[in-house]
Amino acid sequence: MIQAKFDLDESQFEFLNQFEQYGFRDESELIRTALIRLQQELQCDRLEESATLYAELYAEDEEVRSLTEAGLLEWAE
Repeated sequence: MIQAKFDLDESQFEFLNQFEQYGFRDESELIRTALIRLQQELQCDRLEESATLYAELYAEDEEVRSLTEAGLLEWAE
């Protein structure tokens, strides 16, 4: 594994030192898990933003709605 060095404030350091209370083997496992969760959350946020933009485009553009409906009709056949 790659090692990294970073700075923490006091409360973050205290939380990290309680890794066993949260069921982690060590500080590294806690940090890796936290980073994975953050990465998933950020990806989900990005996906939601994209879906919102597509929904806005669909709502505003009659041509896009017509193309979508035509595609659905052809797909059903």
